[in-house]
Amino acid sequence: MGIQGQKASRPIRRRRRPLLEQRPLIPVLLCGVAGASYLLPQSVQHPLPTVHRQGGGISALSGCATKGNISVAGERIYHMPGQRHYNETVVNSAKGERWFCSQWQAWWAGWRKSKV
Repeated sequence: MGIQGQKASRPIRRRRRPLLEQRPLIPVLLCGVAGASYLLPQSVQHPLPTVHRQGGGISALSGCATKGNISVAGERIYHMPGQRHYNETVVNSAKGERWFCSQWQAWWAGWRKSKV
């Protein structure tokens, strides 16, 4: 004992927190993981869907059977085989109407499904 009546002081040891408890570090790690996806080569990334126009020779004969129709009001509506107005719908590429190879492609391009 150095000074009478006082204990020798020891250095205070801080408990080391696990990585997940280090809250300021979590957003930095998440941004790093999300940002790493931009560094992947194009061949590894999933491609966006390809949207076809009738004028390009793509039609129901080549497996693209979903018709993209633009209504008089300007709504973009797609029709699937078997729906009520599918056979009457004619794709006019001059108006911006298109053929889609899947329902997902039509939705992804911003078109909605026909209600009937």
